[in-house]
Amino acid sequence: MMADQTSIAVSPAGEVVVAQVSAEEYMARYAADHYEWVKGAVIKMTPVSLKHDNLRHYLRQLLDAYFSLNPIGVVIGEPFVMRLETTDSYREPDLQVLLNSNPSKLTDTALLGPADICIEVVSPESVARDYGEKFEEYEKGGVGEYWIIDPAREVCHFYRLQESKLYTVCSPDEQGFYRTRRLPHLVLHVPTLWQEKLPDFFAIGQAVQDMIKENK
Repeated sequence: MMADQTSIAVSPAGEVVVAQVSAEEYMARYAADHYEWVKGAVIKMTPVSLKHDNLRHYLRQLLDAYFSLNPIGVVIGEPFVMRLETTDSYREPDLQVLLNSNPSKLTDTALLGPADICIEVVSPESVARDYGEKFEEYEKGGVGEYWIIDPAREVCHFYRLQESKLYTVCSPDEQGFYRTRRLPHLVLHVPTLWQEKLPDFFAIGQAVQDMIKENK
């Protein structure tokens, strides 16, 4: 188990509600209520906007439908802890993808080790955290891919971990479609994310069925 942290060299981004908290106390008292733990500090996650929530919900439904038809893993929504021991942080990504081949241990309360894909939807207060701290932590901690979904700027950044253990950026194609070998047959159409009305449950399910049929 990680040693308790007694000081913070650099204050992490976000509202620090209490410092000098052990990992065990964080899990017992704070983890279930939208807090993260960074180097002994408990960071409060601010309420999200409706746009943020809609995007997260859409991506969760898309991945749930995909894994229902292609059961190679699961998607887990926040607040659920991902423990990266090498970075002294317990984060709660908006979404985590865990493939069946991942050696990380999944418990009832936390993922012990890196997810295959972490997805963060950027909000105004999380810019520094998502683009800076979490990028560095997820890269160092071994998260296979990091997707940053930024609705204010209408841009997505997709990063993949290379053999060098550093992220490289991977772009959608000219039509705005993003594909990854980690999720065979799944196609994410980035322009769809910026629509005022996102596809509903039934449209998502049909789209995923068509993706898998077309690529088999």
